[in-house]
Amino acid sequence: MSIHSEIIGEGDPIVLIHGFCETSSVWRPLTNKLALSYQVITLDLPGFGKSPLPSSSFSIMDIAEMVHGILEDNNLLQSAVIGHSLGGYVALALAERHAEDFKGFGLFHSTSFADDDEKKRSRNKTIDFVKKRGVEVFADSFVQQLFYVKNRSRLETEIRQVTKIAGETSETSLISYMEAMRDRPDRSNVLESLTLPTLFIAGDQDGSVPIEKSRAHYELMQNATIKELKDVAHMGMFEATQECFVAISEFLSNVYPSNNSYDTGMLPDRDLKKNLGCG
Repeated sequence: MSIHSEIIGEGDPIVLIHGFCETSSVWRPLTNKLALSYQVITLDLPGFGKSPLPSSSFSIMDIAEMVHGILEDNNLLQSAVIGHSLGGYVALALAERHAEDFKGFGLFHSTSFADDDEKKRSRNKTIDFVKKRGVEVFADSFVQQLFYVKNRSRLETEIRQVTKIAGETSETSLISYMEAMRDRPDRSNVLESLTLPTLFIAGDQDGSVPIEKSRAHYELMQNATIKELKDVAHMGMFEATQECFVAISEFLSNVYPSNNSYDTGMLPDRDLKKNLGCG
């Protein structure tokens, strides 16, 4: 299975996994600055961006195994992994089966809790809506709701960009992932048993992953930190870029104590990119 991946920078590795109807490009507000101190690996999950969709149905664990395989093939294990939303579900599946292969985990607007009955009904309604109206119509309303209403005017350009990315998702990919998310198991036990450094980033206006869930996760953990973002919904990398960068940098300094060279100043405009050659 081919997964499109890129590396930016050098140093201790961090893997960033994007969310539903996104691509690796959503991490760009953060990657250039993180790459000043770390080797930043981003990828397009199968079925998004430049990565083809698996030919058969799949679970979140199946996707996690594909990600693990591409990291192993490129000697990129023993990294820290941060996942946004769906990407967090993938990160937790990695933690469940391969915790020994990683240095730390981050849930960026994500949760270990399984869908409750109401959420499952909502996902089924979305599947029906997309079948009737199409992906682009869904994307127009879906992406808007990911941003706190008070942030939408200043982030119009970013919202258009994310909407375009979401609208380019194939109907098959969207439905397949909606089903995989709906059917994923509760992985709270994975968090409870995890001793590796763990980061939670949560928005106080997030309607997709309410901040109370992140607080509940934090209470379960042995070695965790939590960053609560004020007036932020589900897209902290755009809504509170600098706060997210600082939170991730501080987390990484805990994961990699010997690397304390990060600078939490303002983000530069820098692009040092190379392909992994694996997708």
